[in-house]
Amino acid sequence: MPLSYDEAFAAVTGPGQDFELVEGTVRGVRYRLFKNAPPTLGHLFARARGDESTFLVYEDERWTFDETMRHVDALAHALVHTYGVRKGDRVGIAMRNLPEWVVAFAAILSVGAVSVSLNAWWTEPELAYGVEDSGLSVLVADPERAERSGRVAAERGIPVIVVRTEPAAVLPDGVRRYEDVVTLGDAMPSVDVGPDDDATILYTSGTTGFPKGAVSTHRAVVHALMAFWANTTIQSARRGENILGGGGFEPSFILIVPLFHVTGCVPVMLSCFGLHYKLVMMRKWEPEEALRLIEAERVTTFVGVPTQSWDLLECPKFSEYDTSSLVSVGGGGAPAPATLVDRVEHGFRRGRPNIGYGMTETNAYGPGNTGDDYVAHPTSTGRARTTIMDVEIRDEFGAVLPVGSRGQIWLKGPNLIRGYWNKPEATAETIVEGWLATGDIGRIDEEGFLYIEDRAKDMVLRGGENVYCAEVESAIYEHPAVYEAAVFGVPHERLGEEVACVVQCKHGASLTEDELRTFLSERLAPFKVPSRIVFSEDRLPRNPSGKMLKRELRSTFFDVES
Repeated sequence: MPLSYDEAFAAVTGPGQDFELVEGTVRGVRYRLFKNAPPTLGHLFARARGDESTFLVYEDERWTFDETMRHVDALAHALVHTYGVRKGDRVGIAMRNLPEWVVAFAAILSVGAVSVSLNAWWTEPELAYGVEDSGLSVLVADPERAERSGRVAAERGIPVIVVRTEPAAVLPDGVRRYEDVVTLGDAMPSVDVGPDDDATILYTSGTTGFPKGAVSTHRAVVHALMAFWANTTIQSARRGENILGGGGFEPSFILIVPLFHVTGCVPVMLSCFGLHYKLVMMRKWEPEEALRLIEAERVTTFVGVPTQSWDLLECPKFSEYDTSSLVSVGGGGAPAPATLVDRVEHGFRRGRPNIGYGMTETNAYGPGNTGDDYVAHPTSTGRARTTIMDVEIRDEFGAVLPVGSRGQIWLKGPNLIRGYWNKPEATAETIVEGWLATGDIGRIDEEGFLYIEDRAKDMVLRGGENVYCAEVESAIYEHPAVYEAAVFGVPHERLGEEVACVVQCKHGASLTEDELRTFLSERLAPFKVPSRIVFSEDRLPRNPSGKMLKRELRSTFFDVES
């Protein structure tokens, strides 16, 4: 007999269960914690040794869990004994989705170092900022990223380990091939790592125009992982079946988002690592190739941004591929239109729609919506009641608002980051007494469902990528012809939002759309470059305090009502 949400919640998190919840204090704040959580991610990785089942599928390669761990052990040995990496040192990863990304991540964390995930789409100046800001000791990169970050690495004397480089390639001083560094059979060094030691730094764009390094501890990442698994177990209990398995197919995920994003790293890759599921890796997103892999590998779980679900359904050859193995289709990173929820529900034989509300600062975990609940509440991100996280709606003064009221969403849980790297003021503004000010505006209805209605931050959410307007405006203002500029988001059917800007040139100066895009492409990642640009002969409108009236600009130049 199907269980209610509350009944399933109690059954899964009660005494004696795998996901039993207990009260505990972390850094002076009381939280609900998983009693059986592994102390560190290294403990989770170690469980994979000896498992000869398939873990990573990448093009024509198939890596078992045990083979992956032999590489992890060997790279960890090299980091400690060849490069002198010590507990707390930062080690960067700059590469596209490759098996070696997973190996590097696990090796770095296993020896108590901090994995710094550098955005593979960043330009040379952006990579240089990340390398310098985090204070890397070593960088592990693919050939393209090694070249792009080579100047700053050389200037700072940072050794680089490059993967999958051509055997005949001549490497600069300080750069060594992965194959020359890693000796399979070397043992994992013994390092004392604790749950509250730093584990990861993931960069998230900042309203000042500079990215902020979001720092998570082992405890935070482990608890986010277990919260995802507990939520799946609760939903399975409600349905009376394993929602990731069933139908005779072994649970598996397809990796369609970058590993340097929190979604690709935590709920997707680390879930597969921890639960011993197969992970089918895509080199880059291509809808028909994804369909081919889903059919060939009998993939059960599809996690991405809503645009990717849309791309899959819109693929001209969608009906030619067998997607019957899929049981879950969705993800997060952006709001999904209600029409997409309906299309997913009726477009797959067994696949049900789902969405989650998480961010880098929460290690991707937050209220989630799936299955019948999502179909019934297609504009909600899910129930505010979760295993480890508390959700409140507050007014501008921090007072908690009653049910149904609209205000800023605040989150609290052991899965939150501990702060921003070397940015105490930004940390203090965002995290207050264990609560995270999300910058998102929303409400909780009478049934306990959370709705995200707006963003307080000056940000564009483009296909799951956060584009902070201040960063783009800062780059535009570097052009000598620009007098003033305003950047904002406008609706886009597939991406959710696209980046738009209005520019006024200096008197006597001229500038075209193509010229501005070319200029910006040398300074910003491609997804940040405005796709819609208009020029104004008049000064841009401002309020009495001097703040740009972006709603008026959206309405005037793009016929968009805010």
